[in-house]
Amino acid sequence: MNRLPSWFKQEIPERIVFSRLRLLSEFKLRTVCQEARCPNLSRCFKNSRLAFIILGENCTRNCRFCAVKKSHAQPLALDLDEPRRIAQAVKELGLNYVVITSVTRDDLPDSGAELFARSLELIHNFNQGIKVEVLIPDFSGNVSSLKTVIDARPCVMAHNLETVQRLYKEIRPQANYEVSLELLRKIRKLKPGLTTKSALMLGLGETEAEVFDAMADLRRVDCDILTLGQYLAPSAEHYPVKEFIHPQQFQNYYRMGVGLGFKLVLCGPLVRSSYQAQEVYHEVANV
Repeated sequence: MNRLPSWFKQEIPERIVFSRLRLLSEFKLRTVCQEARCPNLSRCFKNSRLAFIILGENCTRNCRFCAVKKSHAQPLALDLDEPRRIAQAVKELGLNYVVITSVTRDDLPDSGAELFARSLELIHNFNQGIKVEVLIPDFSGNVSSLKTVIDARPCVMAHNLETVQRLYKEIRPQANYEVSLELLRKIRKLKPGLTTKSALMLGLGETEAEVFDAMADLRRVDCDILTLGQYLAPSAEHYPVKEFIHPQQFQNYYRMGVGLGFKLVLCGPLVRSSYQAQEVYHEVANV
C-alpha cells in the first residue's frame, strides 16, 4: 500500500515555514512534526502550531511505527539546556500555545519528567498566559514522575494509547496497554480538573470492534479528548500500512466516540495527536 488515496493533500510550504525551520535549527531544537514526518507540517508551522520534542534524538524503545531514532546504548545524551532554548524559541516565535512531547527515556531514573517540568516552568516564567500541553511517555508507570509534570501546571496532559490492545505485542513490544490506561487514570486521580487526551492510529490491521473497545477503555479512565488518524509508514522498513481508512469510516468512529461520552473527538486521515491542539483545548475549556 504505497500509493496514497486522493484525500491526502499537502500544502506547498510557504516562506514563513522555512523561516521557522531555520529558527529551530539555530536554537538546536526539534519538533515531533519533523521527527515523525507529519503530513501537516507546512500547515501547522504556517499557523504557529509547533510541537517540541525533548530528551534527545534517540528513543530507548523500538515501536515499529515510529520514525524517531532508536538506541539502547548507555548512557544516552541529555541536554539540560534544552528547556531554556525552548522558552527562548517560544518567545521569539510569539507562541501562546505550546505542545511539548518527548522520546521515551527508560534509562533515566525519572524518565525525563524533570526536563518536562523545567520546560513548563521557564515558559511560564516568561509569560504566565501561555498554555502548555504535554504529550508524555508512560514514565514506566512511575507516579512520582507523573506528579512532577502535573505540578508544573500543563493545561492538557496527553498520553497516546496509539493502537488496540491486540497489536501491542507486535507493534509496541516494550509498551503495555494496561500501563498506558492506568497512567491516564492516575492523572485524573492526582489532578481531577486537568484535561486528559489520547490518540489512536488507524490502518494497522485493527478491527472496528477493537477500536470501539479501545475507545471504551479510554472512557473508563475518564479520558476527555480523543484523536484518531491514519497511520502512514515512515519508510519501507517500518510496520506497513494494512488499510487506508475511508473518511466515511472516520465519521463512524467520530459518532462512536461522541456516543461514549468524550468531551471532544477529532477524526480524519490527517489528524494527529497534536493536530489543532490549541483549538481543541479552547473548545473543551470554553475559553
